[in-house]
Amino acid sequence: MTFIEYKSLSPAQRVIYKVKEFFSLLPGRVKAFFAAIGKFFRNLGNSFVEGLKGYGSRFASGDASTKISYLVMGFGNFTRGQVGKGLAFLAAEVLYILYMLNFGLVYLNKFDTLGTTQAHQEINPATGRPMMVAGDNSMLILLYGTMSILITIVFIAVYVANTKAAFEAEQNQKAGRKNLTLKEEMTDFLDGKYHITMLSLPVLLISIFTILPLAFMILIAFTNYDRSHVPPGNLFTWVGLQTFRDVFKVSEGASKGYTFLALTRWTIVWAIFATFTNYIFGMIIALMINKKSIKFKVFWRTLFVVTIAVPQFVSLLLMQQILQDDGVLNVILGYMGIPAISFFNSTALTARITVIVINMWVGIPYTILSTSGILMNIPEDLYESARIDGATPVVQFFQITLPYMLFVTTPSLIQSFVGNINNFNVIYLLTGGGPNKDANLYQAGQTDLLVTWLFKLTMDSNDYNTAAAVGILVFIVCATLSLITFNLSKSSRNEEEFS
Repeated sequence: MTFIEYKSLSPAQRVIYKVKEFFSLLPGRVKAFFAAIGKFFRNLGNSFVEGLKGYGSRFASGDASTKISYLVMGFGNFTRGQVGKGLAFLAAEVLYILYMLNFGLVYLNKFDTLGTTQAHQEINPATGRPMMVAGDNSMLILLYGTMSILITIVFIAVYVANTKAAFEAEQNQKAGRKNLTLKEEMTDFLDGKYHITMLSLPVLLISIFTILPLAFMILIAFTNYDRSHVPPGNLFTWVGLQTFRDVFKVSEGASKGYTFLALTRWTIVWAIFATFTNYIFGMIIALMINKKSIKFKVFWRTLFVVTIAVPQFVSLLLMQQILQDDGVLNVILGYMGIPAISFFNSTALTARITVIVINMWVGIPYTILSTSGILMNIPEDLYESARIDGATPVVQFFQITLPYMLFVTTPSLIQSFVGNINNFNVIYLLTGGGPNKDANLYQAGQTDLLVTWLFKLTMDSNDYNTAAAVGILVFIVCATLSLITFNLSKSSRNEEEFS
């Protein structure tokens, strides 16, 4: 479609055209997304191969001190005057060896089976009475084995850095350049490499508190760690992709496959409504407040700030009590001769509409405040020019306000959409996942999202492997949708259009 043809369309037709354009481009973007992932892993593999070549070439062309550094870390630096650096590399090697001999290898040796000896009773030969003999703990084997693997990866990186440092020190010595002392290197880390110094602690904490637990939980999805295999009394082992097959397998009765598909549909519907109702109504109210004819603007904005100041869980619990079958609202309706309404327990449709409306109550004030600042920054000249050209308020909204808002808020909109997919509070505090009238749902109610189902699988039925698999699938869907949608938006493709 040409630019002139597009401009001749009505606002509604342009919206339809944009939606069609989005979905027509979607397959290509999905293909490009996975192609980019493939390219990333190819580049990673090429970097690994180049690293091996460099590792071998440094050993082949290095002198005796450099070659010894491949066995005794820090030796090449130590013999060339970099005593502190050499001792640091040597300390890393010694600590790693001590860790592996005294702790790591114990769990890595059992990592392939996750334990073979189960806790059992034996007769104490001294007393003749039965005693409990502790067996292997599969969870500790998986956790500490994963930690040992990650520590080994970090050590390999330090080891390679040691070979590079030894070779670099050798080249400096041959070229007549002075190697930096420990004091000079520390000074450099507080000057030219200050960014590395500042980022080292956050990276360490992220590795301990984010990467390690994440790797542990991902690996649980490939085991049979469920209520029948809870350590330390029982062992669990690797089952490959069987957990994922169970998640997608639909069978008669209450099945994980049926539950996953049903909750996925509802989760997507919920995320769309929860995101765009808050966004659209919040923007409309912000437009109303920002109109020149509206008085007491400060009062209205302050009112919404006060609404946000109340903790969300307080508002949700209050609404849950008000809308109960015997809550305040139904008591008032009874006095008026109106039959009571079961908002949360009658039908799935009623409960779902109720949680969407209440989510608007707690979410719209946030949108109002964020969009108010953006609306005040739209150049007034654009509206004046549009009015001179005869544009109606509706045309101004679709041609100026909405494009500008979408351009600025697309990243926030994506974050809100992903956040609503994982919006635990609203569902859990209002309905607890109910009503529970679908017998085919496994450990879930009809308003449960995938994230609340994941919580129930973990806390109620101890299906840890299924919960981990669901968590992985939710992450893949959220990450894919977020990246593709953002790359399709003008915020990514035309960064300076509204600057």
